[in-house]
Amino acid sequence: MSPLNRGTFYGCRDERGRLEGVALIGHATLFEARTPRALRAFALAAQSRPNLHLVLGESEPVAEFWRHYRAEGQPMRLACRELLFRLDRGDRVGEVTAVEGLRLATREDLPLVMPAQARMVEDESGLDPRLSDPEGFQRRCERRTDGGRTWVLTEGGRLVFKAEVLAEAEGVVYLEGVYVAPEERGQGIGLRCLSRLTAELLRREDSVCLLVNEKNEAAHAFYRKAGFRFDCHYDTIFLRRA
Repeated sequence: MSPLNRGTFYGCRDERGRLEGVALIGHATLFEARTPRALRAFALAAQSRPNLHLVLGESEPVAEFWRHYRAEGQPMRLACRELLFRLDRGDRVGEVTAVEGLRLATREDLPLVMPAQARMVEDESGLDPRLSDPEGFQRRCERRTDGGRTWVLTEGGRLVFKAEVLAEAEGVVYLEGVYVAPEERGQGIGLRCLSRLTAELLRREDSVCLLVNEKNEAAHAFYRKAGFRFDCHYDTIFLRRA
């Protein structure tokens, strides 16, 4: 529970009080439902919440959620399929070398980090957060930086590599916003940075996961080279706001 979630947690229990599912319904709507009844309940609860931005989850549950939600909910603006890639501690092979200059970002790095992150968000969602929510976007970037969740490699006043720890739960770290400067792609520096970062994260957790758009085949090859393997399909539905 956190005031930064931009949503409300819901739980669904059966007649014996056993938990059938949980959901965060709000800007980003996520759920884990173990019964069809719970999934339908979350979809109906989401209908009463204004200005949802997206629904994200494994493909089949998202399709079922949408079947219940769409009649009275916000219309779909954009949909995309993503691949969940996973790297487990036991999958790591070979020696990982240090990358000089790879470090946690500071607020002084935000003028480089924010434009790169904004472009990635726009490429995926169709909306530039610097225009749709400039103050909120800046605060979120600041919180991640202050919390030690943004990693960067800079050189000569430019951003070479960036990655963000979206969340860390027991046993797993979720990454997003992995960026390599266009002029550096294919040179190996992005792969070395990602390998070094994941090695660091796997010292304290069992797995590192991230989502990649199914159409981004270059990124698929990049993550496979870093040792990641495909786990399952996810769907994201972006909603049209009132």
